[in-house]
Amino acid sequence: MDNEMRALNTMAQDIAQVARGMGLDFYPVNFEIVPAEALYTFGAYGMPVRFTHWSFGKAFYRMKLQYDLNLSRIYELVINTNPAYAFLLEGNRLIQNKLVIGHVYAHVDFFKNNHYFSRTPKDMVERMSAHADRIHAYEIRYGRDKVEQVMDAVLAIQEHVDYRSHIGPVQESDNQPKFIVRDKEERHSCQGNACTGKCPGNSASQSKGSRQKTRQNSISSPYEDLWEDLLDDECESPSQQEFEDLLLYIIKFAPGLEEWQKDIVSIVREESLYFYPQIETKIINEGWATFWHAKIMRELDLTDAESLEFAVMHSQVVQPSRLGLNPYYLGVKIWDYLAKEKTIDELFELRETENDLSFIRNHLSKKLVEDLNLFNFRKVGAHWQVTENEWEKVRDNLVKQLVNGGHPRIVVLEGDYEGKGGLYLKHCHEGTDLDIVYLEKTLTLVQSLWGKSVALETIVDGKKYIYESSNRIVSRRLAGKTQGNDET
Repeated sequence: MDNEMRALNTMAQDIAQVARGMGLDFYPVNFEIVPAEALYTFGAYGMPVRFTHWSFGKAFYRMKLQYDLNLSRIYELVINTNPAYAFLLEGNRLIQNKLVIGHVYAHVDFFKNNHYFSRTPKDMVERMSAHADRIHAYEIRYGRDKVEQVMDAVLAIQEHVDYRSHIGPVQESDNQPKFIVRDKEERHSCQGNACTGKCPGNSASQSKGSRQKTRQNSISSPYEDLWEDLLDDECESPSQQEFEDLLLYIIKFAPGLEEWQKDIVSIVREESLYFYPQIETKIINEGWATFWHAKIMRELDLTDAESLEFAVMHSQVVQPSRLGLNPYYLGVKIWDYLAKEKTIDELFELRETENDLSFIRNHLSKKLVEDLNLFNFRKVGAHWQVTENEWEKVRDNLVKQLVNGGHPRIVVLEGDYEGKGGLYLKHCHEGTDLDIVYLEKTLTLVQSLWGKSVALETIVDGKKYIYESSNRIVSRRLAGKTQGNDET
């Protein structure tokens, strides 16, 4: 193994020199060779170290089974940190590792330079290790069952954070995160309710100094002052009545949560914010890495046998999928097309500014849609049918699926629903109905966090409904009807 690692490090240094010569700019990368069980564990958890939860085990066994049955294979896992970490699958052949190393350097170049990653902390491995220790301490103190109940609830809604909030950028001068929050001379705050511009006891002209003094007298945890600033920014407009960050709202205002439970929610929220840019850049990032590993491999002194093996492996990576959209395939095809029209400097500029949504909307052209034979389809009865192949509609449908990272947009409208302290949520319907079974189960979990009833407004089959969880029982009624017309 020592000889293998020395050979790998030498090979990595040589490929790094080629990559930098092409203009790639990346953090130092630490490579390690790990067995399949370790790599798929890291893939299931998302990181080499993280808190434990049964859902990660479920993901591991699904991924590992596909590997054992030779249905899929993870060649590497790269972590967005500084220095970056890349874990290579034990048993990769030499030419496979060469391709993977070039692929990793391009990923790290993207992490370092893309705008959407500019605010992610680069010491997240250490932070997640500390998070795991804190949660383990809560398990010892309060019992594993109680901690798992909180984890089940918050992980069910972990995607509902506002990555575009006014947090950032993160400063890396020491081990503690520092958040730069926009300073405003005039803000108002809302205590317990969604902001309506009529916050009792707080004037819109209240001075920053008096607010800070009030906060210092009431801070109950290290996060209190941060939450206060963020909530002020969220409520900066008197007409704004939608709060985008559900987890943050629960942390700040849930009447039944204890401090240790709030800390668990804040841990999940911080990790969700770290992963969110990866969700929003899957296609452009994988396409960028695939585009560059192909260019790097062509610059290496490969034998004929290695060139053939590389061609086979590369074609497997970028082949269209019969089950869904292959991000490697679509991403690299767009980058290849752009490379014919733009200079290398222009490609690097696009790498800095785009995410999946803008990348597809701006650069998925009519020619690409036709060349790649893309189309819209849906299931009619027991069969799948092509519904549209006009290129603009195909592009727009794909863009629609990428909005908000592909997750439904849920906002908080009120924190004192019907004057009884309930939480009122709204699904911002964008053409796709919610999964009702998942909705009902999730509402009961949110209720366990909030401590009182939770209602959600959504549209089902063109009609507006309100689903409400009270005492862990979910009822449904048409919006505008009284609760006497509930359906259970």
